[in-house]
Amino acid sequence: MTFYSAEKINLMGLNKAALEEFCISLGEKPYRAIQIIKWIHQRGVSDISNMTDLSKDFRIKLSEVSEIKVPEVSEEKISQDGTRKWLLKIGEKDLVEMVLIPEGNRSTLCVSSQAGCAVDCSFCATGKQGFSRNLELSEIIGQVWIAANSFGLPREPNSKNITNVVMMGMGEPLLNFEPVVEAMNLMTDDNAYGLSKRKVTLSTSGIVPKIDELSKVTDISLTISLHAPNNELRDQLVPINKKYPIEQLLDSVKRYVDSCNDKRVTTIEYILIDGINDQLEHARELSEVLEKLPSKINLIPFNAFEGSNYLKPSGNRVKRFQKYLQDKGYVTTIRSTRGDDIMAACGQLVGQVNDRTRRKERFKNQIKTKAI
Repeated sequence: MTFYSAEKINLMGLNKAALEEFCISLGEKPYRAIQIIKWIHQRGVSDISNMTDLSKDFRIKLSEVSEIKVPEVSEEKISQDGTRKWLLKIGEKDLVEMVLIPEGNRSTLCVSSQAGCAVDCSFCATGKQGFSRNLELSEIIGQVWIAANSFGLPREPNSKNITNVVMMGMGEPLLNFEPVVEAMNLMTDDNAYGLSKRKVTLSTSGIVPKIDELSKVTDISLTISLHAPNNELRDQLVPINKKYPIEQLLDSVKRYVDSCNDKRVTTIEYILIDGINDQLEHARELSEVLEKLPSKINLIPFNAFEGSNYLKPSGNRVKRFQKYLQDKGYVTTIRSTRGDDIMAACGQLVGQVNDRTRRKERFKNQIKTKAI
């Protein structure tokens, strides 16, 4: 990696290996990288001059050629139920959203990986925005940094204000593979955020080759956005299914589970839409298609957004669907709707992406070149 540039290097965008290389390029020992990582990610420091276990000369030199930069917070909203949503500016015109959901002693951060989304699921507001670009490592891990700092500074090294991170915000994480993996590595690094791999979850609509690639580099928790029990219906709801149908998807998930060498249970996300996929016949098909995959099912009543004609099913219908699956032996939960008064619930994140014509072309290229 070349570090000599007219612009300052953003330390937030360097993983451990790159930061070690950067330190060496400045004439320092590679172990300095660990010290810098701790200051940035454990303590939430953005001022290099405050890194007091680095020599004064090194801090001066580091400040001359590098900086610590995260996405700019454009707006913050707080729901009546305590859910918090941030609108973040990335680049010149793109905006993304992230959501923090507090629940007792837990706080789950929903992180975005793209500005917009290339997959365009019919029930998701993000997809209707189109696709602008992938987020960089600094823009992904920067979301965790912002949320962790929101609890107050100075941050104690062993504080765990963020207990869970889910890659379920804007975008399809597996279509931005390397930055997402690097960000998750920092989330689980004991010198950074120190989260358990069971507490970091990647949710995918089903990019089969990338699931196989993921199994070679990590064993974080994997969640599948299924939403339909058969290919005909899933083709309509989740268009990527036309390229990677359910059978291929579930086979890839089984391979991922097997590679983890533990008793892994995969979470299946299923958004229930009134009159579309919420009948008992759909529940029966779902129980059959998941028969050979150790899994639990998370039912998510549809969350309305502007421009969608879909409706949320009645509570009785949701519970009937749940009971059928429970009677078949599946652990089946119903996700509580959180933050819908600030449009922060599942499927409601929109942000703002730039240039509709450009993003349509990028959508085509994204599917052609990366989803293979």
